[in-house]
Amino acid sequence: MDNEFYQMQIGEEETKVRYYSVVESLLFVKGDPLSFKEICDVLDCSEVFVKKLMDDLIEIKNKDKKSGIKIIKIKDSYQMVTKTENSDFIRMLLKTNTRQSLSQAALETLAIVAYKQPITKVEMEDIRGVKCDRAVYTLVEKKLIKESGRKEVPGRPILYGTTDEFLRHFELESLGLLPNLDEFEIEEDFHKEIEEQLEKENLSDYETKDIMEVAADFEE
Repeated sequence: MDNEFYQMQIGEEETKVRYYSVVESLLFVKGDPLSFKEICDVLDCSEVFVKKLMDDLIEIKNKDKKSGIKIIKIKDSYQMVTKTENSDFIRMLLKTNTRQSLSQAALETLAIVAYKQPITKVEMEDIRGVKCDRAVYTLVEKKLIKESGRKEVPGRPILYGTTDEFLRHFELESLGLLPNLDEFEIEEDFHKEIEEQLEKENLSDYETKDIMEVAADFEE
């Protein structure tokens, strides 16, 4: 009986390893986020099994020091991405840098939208104290924010919110993983939590300071 149980365990483990391989291939070919439902359909397995399979695979890939690839979850989808610690080398290859990607104004505006969405451009400008036209245009162009409706006031101004690309960019499964500003009683704790979140993007000290200064306005 013990031998039969052992053989069963070996069989189950081999099956999981095979599925790990299949899922990695699916994510690689897809490129964009692959939904949980699509994975279930392709594997023809139950949601419970696939959920456990993906949780285990994410943990395995994240712990694998020899691999430069990991898997992230965005809402109900999964995507294969490069590890953050290799970002400097990737930027060298692509000849890009963070400053070219997001300006100070764009970073400040993005922080405002992330914490205050849905929000109008006028409301962003009230918080920043300057015009946000260019920053909003840039963020929309880079698909980090999007139009999310109209505010029911005279003129019906456009409301903006973050996108799935924003979640992917900052490796967040959902907006609920953003630091909750109501939980911070002192400024030091608040800054520490924000800083930990921003470390994932490998921002420069100057850019991190930009976002933290804007976030600090929310405490007042």
